[in-house]
Amino acid sequence: MSKSDRNMQQQRETPKQSLYATRVRIYPRTVHGRVRTAKWAILIACLAVYYILPWIRWHRGQGQPDQAVLLDISAERFYFFGLELWPQDMWVLAGLMIMGAVTLFLVTSIVGRVWCGYACPQTVWTDLFMWVERAIEGDRAERMARDAAPLTADTIWKKALKHWIWLGIAFWTGGAWIMYFTDAPTVVVDFWTLQAPMPVYFFTGLFTLTTYLLAGWAREQVCTYMCPWPRFQSAMLDDQSITVTYQAWRGEPRRRGRNRGPSQDMAGSQAKAGDCVDCGVCVQACPTGIDIRDGIQLECINCGLCMDACDTVMKRINRPTGLITWDTLAGQKAKEAGRHEALKLFRARTMIYVGVLSLAAVVLLGSLVGRATVNLSVQRDRAPLFVRAPDGSLRNGFTVKVVNKAALNRVFNLRIEGLPGAKLANASGNAQPETTLPILAPADQVETVRVLVTARPARLEDGSIPVTFVLRDTASGVETVYHSIFMGPPGYGAGPQAGTHP
Repeated sequence: MSKSDRNMQQQRETPKQSLYATRVRIYPRTVHGRVRTAKWAILIACLAVYYILPWIRWHRGQGQPDQAVLLDISAERFYFFGLELWPQDMWVLAGLMIMGAVTLFLVTSIVGRVWCGYACPQTVWTDLFMWVERAIEGDRAERMARDAAPLTADTIWKKALKHWIWLGIAFWTGGAWIMYFTDAPTVVVDFWTLQAPMPVYFFTGLFTLTTYLLAGWAREQVCTYMCPWPRFQSAMLDDQSITVTYQAWRGEPRRRGRNRGPSQDMAGSQAKAGDCVDCGVCVQACPTGIDIRDGIQLECINCGLCMDACDTVMKRINRPTGLITWDTLAGQKAKEAGRHEALKLFRARTMIYVGVLSLAAVVLLGSLVGRATVNLSVQRDRAPLFVRAPDGSLRNGFTVKVVNKAALNRVFNLRIEGLPGAKLANASGNAQPETTLPILAPADQVETVRVLVTARPARLEDGSIPVTFVLRDTASGVETVYHSIFMGPPGYGAGPQAGTHP
């Protein structure tokens, strides 16, 4: 057999390595302590805000929605208490999203992934689902034994009850999300009386399904594989970032039992045991199933539940708590060397984030304060581009849109500059063309008017001339402008020899 034949045979005999790892199911154990208490408080606060916010009322005047937070897609409005945003104000939402991203960068650079561990929706709802699971099926050991044993009637009814409660929570989660897009009391009544539009039922079902799957089944898989944040969080951290840290200088070498005195190792030397008893409760408490003693890892969400688990064991063996604690890498190195390292919150990285965040906040706030309550847009007719009247004048058609963001009716006068002698007329009216055109804009609405502009331009070199539409508020005198062009045949106004002006 040739060498190549032997290589091919070896390749056929060698089992292929799978590119996908089989999921190892995680059974987090119950822990008690300061961290767990803080997580419960934040979880309750987040859920309360999410479920209650659509029901808060905010009076905006007659004919206006009274829901405090409402994204009204049909009316093209976003209401947030006293703030009302139009489609033209989407830059505000873009600015808020940028500020949110920079804030997340800043928080991560200071205290690691606390957002992931405490306030991320995936963490909040997964925590809630796991609490239901523990209440019905028991703690870690009982759940593991139940899943390893054959199915029994007790297992079936408990798992069925658990999943029904999960679906109930997911349903109310999906329903609450719909309430942010339509009036909450109205949609609840319409939903249960079968009067709601089909999209309401569809999206309620969609969000119910995604909540049930992500919080009940996927759990830590979302944080590890689906979420992009762990992939680039390392770019936000440095040796001064506060993270959940195992104090190896104090915990090593590990030894089981209460006796922490010197013992003889295999080499015959005497070594005093560290505080870590290698009990593994820190791993059992971790919702992502990692061992924090291996250092900072992609899967770690900085929740700190391993701290509570470890502190419980340290108290039992009469050792100081804080073997797993919040600390920086620089602080750990300093403690290992027997010195103190001061915490440096103000460093180049954090100051850059604070500077960018402050600048964005000032610009956004200034833009909101100076935001105009009226917008003007003008669109030329594309066909025909112009019309020649029997008297030789030219007429162009324009669609004028006046956005009145105020809560009262307003009267405007529209005129055109850059085109001497031009007259304006409402295409849907019978009034004679005038140099100014009155426009009534109802409160909180968009008034659309088709305007006909008639003029005799002195000269059109290339078939167009720049013009400016000026919209003047008759009450305040404030003017809003929009730049456009008036079109005609090239060479218009050059004289009879051009053959364009009788």
